[in-house]
Amino acid sequence: MNPKVDAFFARTEQWHDELQQLRTFLLDCGLTEELKWGQPCYSLGKANISILGGFKDYCVLNFVKGALIKDTQKILVQQTKNSQSVRILKFTSVKEIMDLESVIKAYIFEAIELEKAGLKVAYKKTEDYDFPEELQTKFDADPGFKSAFDKLTPGRQRGYLLHFSGAKQSSTRTNRIESCVAKIMIGKGFQDCTCGLSKRMPRCDGSHKQIK
Repeated sequence: MNPKVDAFFARTEQWHDELQQLRTFLLDCGLTEELKWGQPCYSLGKANISILGGFKDYCVLNFVKGALIKDTQKILVQQTKNSQSVRILKFTSVKEIMDLESVIKAYIFEAIELEKAGLKVAYKKTEDYDFPEELQTKFDADPGFKSAFDKLTPGRQRGYLLHFSGAKQSSTRTNRIESCVAKIMIGKGFQDCTCGLSKRMPRCDGSHKQIK
C-alpha cells in the first residue's frame, strides 16, 4: 500500500468502504499503487491499468483500456459518449462489489494481460470526427484562423471538433467557434487556460492558480 493513497482514504468519507474493497482487489492482482491526478491509480510498470474514483451517486473502477476488455458479463460502461478507451464499473455498495469479486478480478487480470501483450486502442483520427459546416465557413473567411487550427496538435483539434459539433443549433456552433478563436490563434486547446496552464486537474483550477 502506498502512504499517499493511505492519506487519500484517511480523508475520504463518501464511498470509503467501497473504494477500499476495490483497492484490495487491485492490490491482490499484483498492481502497483500510486496517487495520480488526486486519485488512487494502479499500474503495471509505467502503464496505468485502473483508477478509482467517487461521484455523488456511485463510485467507479476505471479501466484505462477498458474498450479492449471482452466484457463477457456486459457490465462495463462507457465513461462518456466520446470516450474511446476508458470503460468503468459502477458500484453503490460493498455487497455489490463482493458479489462480483470473481468477475472484477477476472477483468483486472484481463486488463493486465492486454497490457503485457502491448495491445493498444485504435483511436479515431481527427478526420473521422464530425466537421461542422460553420467551421469550414470560418476557415474560408479567415485563412489565418485555419492555419492556426491546422497547427494545433491532433488532440487539441479533436477537442475543439467535439465541442463545436456538440451543439445542435447552427447559431450555437457558430458562437462556440467565435468564442474559441482567440485561444486557437495562440495555439491553446479547449481545456487550456490562457495563463499557460491546463484547467485539467491537477494543474490549474480555472482561476489561473497552480494546483499543488
